[in-house]
Amino acid sequence: MTGTLGIRLARGDEAALAECYRAHSALVAAYLRKFVPVQDVEDVRQVVFSEVWRSRHRYDPGRSLEAWLLGIARNRAIDHLRVRTLTTVPLDSVCEPADGDGRDTAEELGRRDQIQRALAVLPGPQREAIELAYYAHLTQREIAERLDVPLGTVKARTARGLHRLSTLLSPLAA
Repeated sequence: MTGTLGIRLARGDEAALAECYRAHSALVAAYLRKFVPVQDVEDVRQVVFSEVWRSRHRYDPGRSLEAWLLGIARNRAIDHLRVRTLTTVPLDSVCEPADGDGRDTAEELGRRDQIQRALAVLPGPQREAIELAYYAHLTQREIAERLDVPLGTVKARTARGLHRLSTLLSPLAA
């Protein structure tokens, strides 16, 4: 199948692009997760398949379609990481720790970072319910009103999200 799919793609068959996406988008996403932040994987995957279509004339149907796709994915991941601006804080704006040598503060910042990364993995509705509860200090009833969903839905989203968070964070605590 891949051989004929590659030939059709190289010839400019638009249906082949859709078929290629269905067959290989999961592979490309899994590969991208190794390089780009999880929240950016879908965006980069879309760029990869746009590039596949634009550069289809360069594909050699005698070679592996998967390898060609992953080569494009690698290049787009590198491009994505190069243009990303990392947030930095000038050292003169950081105050001295109020108490001790700062190790407690560093550990707290590390825990916050781990929690933020774990939250980013959760499905949007679960993450939103947890963030509103813990960061916006809303009750479950207030969250239900704000999101215009039943109270039971908020409770289920929160419970599922907290369970998933505990699974994600438990290896880090050990």
